[in-house]
Amino acid sequence: MLHLNLIDTVAFAGIILFVGYGLCRWIKPLSRYNIPAPVVGGLLVALATLIARNYGLTLFTFDTTLRDPLMIAFFTTIGFGASLRLLKVGGPQVLLFFIIATVAVIFQNILGAGLAVLLGLKPLFGVLAGSVTMTGGPATGLAFAPLFEKAGVTGAATIAVAAAMFGIISGGLVGGPVGTFLIERHKLRKPAAKPRDISVPTTEDIVEAATLEPKTASPSGGGDKEAYILLKNTVVLLVAMWIGSWLSQGFAALHFTLPAYIGAMFVAAIIRNLDDLTGLIGLSQKTMDNLGHVSLSLFLVIALMTLKLWELAGLVLPLVIVLLGQVILIVVLCLGPVFRLMGRDYESAVMSSGFCGFMMGTTANAMANMKVLVDKFGRAPRAFLVVPMVGAFFIDFTNALLITVFLNIFG
Repeated sequence: MLHLNLIDTVAFAGIILFVGYGLCRWIKPLSRYNIPAPVVGGLLVALATLIARNYGLTLFTFDTTLRDPLMIAFFTTIGFGASLRLLKVGGPQVLLFFIIATVAVIFQNILGAGLAVLLGLKPLFGVLAGSVTMTGGPATGLAFAPLFEKAGVTGAATIAVAAAMFGIISGGLVGGPVGTFLIERHKLRKPAAKPRDISVPTTEDIVEAATLEPKTASPSGGGDKEAYILLKNTVVLLVAMWIGSWLSQGFAALHFTLPAYIGAMFVAAIIRNLDDLTGLIGLSQKTMDNLGHVSLSLFLVIALMTLKLWELAGLVLPLVIVLLGQVILIVVLCLGPVFRLMGRDYESAVMSSGFCGFMMGTTANAMANMKVLVDKFGRAPRAFLVVPMVGAFFIDFTNALLITVFLNIFG
């Protein structure tokens, strides 16, 4: 048995992370369905642990002290992304799409809780297989898992990962056919004989176009400007986590069940919007996103390496039933309300495809779904502005708040 201390665990997680990246490059279905590299690497260790357990062996013991701080850091960067100015730049369509997604989150949790009760399980089992993992993905699922475990959902972390993986694969499989059906059913756009080379903007492109990245000079006036911006954003991130811990303690004193990161996420959102108004700090959203990506990747690997996959025994059938219900719900919403409310045109059909992606998987799924459609049918610039803004920046914020509400209702 190999015992890994705090530093050893993070270093090992980093190695496993890059193993995951390598596997995603070599095994084509992993990249096709946008399976995150941290999930691939972390599950590899979890599977090895499961196999060793069957032979009465223990391969590793990990010191997970830094797991929660990394998780809190990631969700704090989500708070920094909740910019009202960014929402305003996106216009009424972004706001409408955001409202639709928020309502869909509520439906996901109501449906999940109802199906769980019908199957003789706790309602929170269905919430965990609802927006927690469908809209939230593996990161949100693993972040909330301790609270669900405390509320009586045994094996919450393992259930969360299984549900999130199901959602990511489903979102990738369903989104393209849904968009294609809408386009062909309503004769919205004839397929191009020779599709043009269409440049699809990344999330970073949209952020840079919609926000004014600070033109910060380094204090020494030298060439260390990027290091200075990184340092400043890191310090502001840590300060938000520090103040947020006080806020979380205050909520706990009032007997509210909240995940550890909620306070920091609130504080970050306040700082973000004050900085948008005053320009006093000069935050860089791109730098914050990079810090969040690093924190999320390491958190996911550490959390997944310690999964107890044997806890899924006996829960596979109920979980599959709840998850199939979630897929049907999102497909129905995309074919009806999403398509109609967003304009009943070609762009709204592409948005519906993206909606399938991030409401069952990740923003990467959404972008991949839409890219398939525009390569075949033609450009959809409005869809590529609206979908990633909501999927990458806003829905994670409201989803966390709504999950907290359902936790307190059913917990």
